Amino acid sequence: MNNLDNNETNRLIVTIALFMGTFLSAIEGTIVSTAMPTIVGELKGVSLMNWVFSIYLLTSSIATPIYGKLSDQIGRKRVLMSGLGVFTIGSLLSGLATSMPSLIIWRAIQGIGAGVILPVAYAIIADIYPFAKRSKVIGLNGAAWGISAVIAPLFGGFIVDTFNWRWIFFLNVPIGLIIMGMIMLALESDSERKHANIDYLGIVYLVVIILSIMFMIQLIGDRQVRLSRIAFWFVALFVSFILFIRHEHSFPEPIIPMGMFRHRSFVAQNLVTFFISGFVMCIEVYVPNWIQGLMGMKASMAGLAITPSSILWFGGSIISGWLIIRLHSRDVTTVGICLVLAGAIGFIMMPQTASFNRLVLVASVCGLGFGIATTNPTVVIQDKVKDENVGAATSFNVLCRTLGQTMFIVIFGIFMNTSLRVGTLQVSGTSVKMINKLMNPEAAETLPAKLIPNLKDILYNALHNVFLVGFIIVGLALIINVFYRKKDVA
Repeated sequence: MNNLDNNETNRLIVTIALFMGTFLSAIEGTIVSTAMPTIVGELKGVSLMNWVFSIYLLTSSIATPIYGKLSDQIGRKRVLMSGLGVFTIGSLLSGLATSMPSLIIWRAIQGIGAGVILPVAYAIIADIYPFAKRSKVIGLNGAAWGISAVIAPLFGGFIVDTFNWRWIFFLNVPIGLIIMGMIMLALESDSERKHANIDYLGIVYLVVIILSIMFMIQLIGDRQVRLSRIAFWFVALFVSFILFIRHEHSFPEPIIPMGMFRHRSFVAQNLVTFFISGFVMCIEVYVPNWIQGLMGMKASMAGLAITPSSILWFGGSIISGWLIIRLHSRDVTTVGICLVLAGAIGFIMMPQTASFNRLVLVASVCGLGFGIATTNPTVVIQDKVKDENVGAATSFNVLCRTLGQTMFIVIFGIFMNTSLRVGTLQVSGTSVKMINKLMNPEAAETLPAKLIPNLKDILYNALHNVFLVGFIIVGLALIINVFYRKKDVA
């Protein structure tokens, strides 16, 4: 364990720096959405707009497992400082962009830097905190994602209205430098980690695998895409996956050690993370749709509805830390999943006329469950693997979280859009465009009054179907967690 344990002040400084870094990378993934209309107006290129979002997610996902393994090989501090430096430079260049293609390139660099923050932050927490306290700190770090989802739209709107869209990126520069300074001064270097037999071929295979998965997900969500394009990426995924597995088994220091997958607890906890993270997106995306479309409230109220969930997320992580020293680790995860499952059932059974307070209560139950069900698997995985694989194991867990969010947001979108199309076809005079207006309280006033009840029925049924899918994936997480047989890592 790092000598930082003997210096509480340094440990506090490092913890604050890690939280700031996590919050910065989390908010950067969503804050751009608020400024996008202004960016498109100045830089043009509306057809490339989606790439500004997806390239950041893509490059950060690719970088995550690479940084995690490198932190095991050459040290956490060196890797974290490098990643933060790349993120800061990418932010500066994004703010200086003069065209949409250049903004996309700089966002890609920004994403490469952002990929270091979460996995290496969690690995550092594992280094400097004992097992019993680790859950609380990881939960606080994880809560940054929920808080950023609430703050990002408001903060982004304020920056664009007060300054201009470029300051969304420029503000990252001084904050990034402050974080780097805190890490430089307070975190001791890993002097014992000097070797680096880097798995370059494994990195290439892994990049192709993640690219194939991401592009397949994007294409599946596009109704007009040709099947041949999906087939191409599927073949690329299959071939690169086989080559990757063969290579990782033979390489002395693989980017993702295959030995970790021989242990059922490691596989099970990552699958739980994958499914629960998918349901997190169900709450963050579709609860606001419910509040704005069915209740006719403003976006600020939608953000307010999710706020208690984010607060209880941190509360759940504290409970997780308390439970993990009293119960079997699998049972702690089960408690969290059951709370999320109860919330999913609450949404399925919620009537169209449900009150705002009822919706907030159910979302809060989910938040409490998220705090336990996403924090405990990370702590368990770090504890089960060998010390030299903590970074690789943590980064793989973060990758599962990202892939779960990315994959299920597309699946939820498919069910949502299909339900809306079918619903509008069954009610004459309605259309999906009208549903889009319904979810904007100001635009909803322009809709024919006699059609609004029918439009709300269609939207309610579509949201019900989405939450039903969410219930199923949470149920799968529970089954996996309950029925796997415990087998400790050697």
